[in-house]
Parts: sequence; structure tokens; C-alpha cells
Amino acid sequence: MGAALGLLGDEWSLLIVRHAFIGATRYVDFKQRLAISDSVLTARLAALVDGGVLRRVRSTVAGRHEYVLSRSGLDLWQLLLGIWSWEQEHVDGQASRLPQMVHAGCGRRFRPVLCCAACATAAAVDDVEATFGPSGSFARSLPAGRNRRRPSGARSSAAAASTAEGPDMFPETMAIIGSRWSSATLGAAFLGATRFSEFERLLGAPPNIVADRLRSFVELGVLDQPRGTDGPDRSSYRLTVKGRALFGVAASLLAWGERWLPAPDGPAVVAAHRACGQAFRPELACGECRRMLRRDEVGIA
Repeated sequence: MGAALGLLGDEWSLLIVRHAFIGATRYVDFKQRLAISDSVLTARLAALVDGGVLRRVRSTVAGRHEYVLSRSGLDLWQLLLGIWSWEQEHVDGQASRLPQMVHAGCGRRFRPVLCCAACATAAAVDDVEATFGPSGSFARSLPAGRNRRRPSGARSSAAAASTAEGPDMFPETMAIIGSRWSSATLGAAFLGATRFSEFERLLGAPPNIVADRLRSFVELGVLDQPRGTDGPDRSSYRLTVKGRALFGVAASLLAWGERWLPAPDGPAVVAAHRACGQAFRPELACGECRRMLRRDEVGIA
């Protein structure tokens, strides 16, 4: 899990993958489409190749190379779709900025619905029972990598260049999963932590870091802190509707990490769908026709 977050918990990496899905292959393609420096682009491309998400292949132009999605890279489409949908629905300004999704299977604009692959029924956070597996711990789930990230509570107001996207394409998603302790704080909330002492115990982080992450999550509207509480351990933090909606993103990221970056001692999380009793594996369905989505059926309008 830490390897997956270290590789993908970075805005530039996700934007590079996004453009690889829509046809960018050459260094110059990414450079033209992203408001990114040469040093950052070179570092991110190298990390994605080393992580197995991209393959560096020889170009038809002598002496040049191209970057194409590997099997694991192509498998990231559900994670990107979940982030796209969550930002559209829950982040101010993103509904008009991000294009609408169209399902070729039914021809309608849609929002993806998280489902259990075993029984094909919708699954929200309360429908899934999850515990740590053999390799599960928050210490091992912290992002492994050296990519520079912005503070977890930051809301970026930087504008993208007219012909390129800036690093604020997924501003709040990256504020939540793109820093060392923020992703662990979200995981603790999904596992039932509500009080300051519970977050502190599960994360094993210093009190000032726990307080900073909880405060930023409240500011982002992911957690709700009821009024009238007194003292850090008397405060109760509950996932809001916005926070609970992140379950699909977290489940897709975890499932991708388990498939492509598995720990030798077993899964990080063991999850079961309460409705059918089967092991929970996330899949996405079209919110209009309810058919399971395929990567090649998702378009934009």
C-alpha cells in the first residue's frame, strides 16, 4: 500500500497517466499538455517506468523513445474514473471544469457506482467489513517515495496555462491521499476511528501531526467536528457525506496495489461485502444503466 501511494499519491504522476490514456506517448506530448518543468517530468516518467506503470519503448524516430501504459497502468482506469467523479461532485468548481462522462454501452452521461464484483450490487463504506491483513499496518501504508508534495490542507488556486494543465487538476484528492500522513488519517476514519486518541494510536504519529491532519480534513469538509466539544480527546470526528464518498477512490487504490504491488506476506486489508458474504473486490458500474463498466466504453462529452 505504501508503494502504491508513493507511486500514485502525486498530482503530476496521475496527470501523466491520465494523458497517457488519451494518447500522449512522447516526452514532448506530456510537456506540451502539462505545465510542468523538465526536471519534474523526467523524474515522474522515470518513477512510473520503474514502478511498472509505463513502459519505455523505442520510437519509430531514430534515437528517441516513447512511453506507453503497461498492463498495470491500463488497470488504473477505475481509480482515475473514481477521482474524476468525486472531484466533479464534491469539489467546488470542478463540475464545470472537468468533462462529463459518457457510457458507450447505453449512450448516456453517467456517474460511476461502486459495486461488489461478486454480487454486482452497490457497495458503500458501511456495506464492507474490513480488517488489517498479514501485511496491514499504518506504518507500512505510508507513501514510499521522494516526490515532493504540498501540505495536506492546501487548496490550490493556481491557474493552469492556456494550453496545459497545472498541478491543481485534482486539488482535494491530492490533499487527502498525496501526503505522508493524510492517507493514513483517511484509512483510520474508514476503520472507525472517531476520537483524537484513536487516530493517534492507530497512526502512531506525534500529536501535532494528528491535530494538523484532523484540522485540515475538517476544513476540506471530509470530517465533521460537532460543536460544543472541549479538548482534543473530547472531540468526535465523523466522516461527512463528502468523506464517505471517498471510499470508492480508496478501495480502487487499495485493490490496484494488491494486484500489482503485492506484499510477500499477504494482503494489507481483508474485506468482505456484508450483503453477499464474499470477499469484496471493487468494480464500477454505470449509474444510468447499472451495467458493469469496461475501460473502452467510457468516453467524454
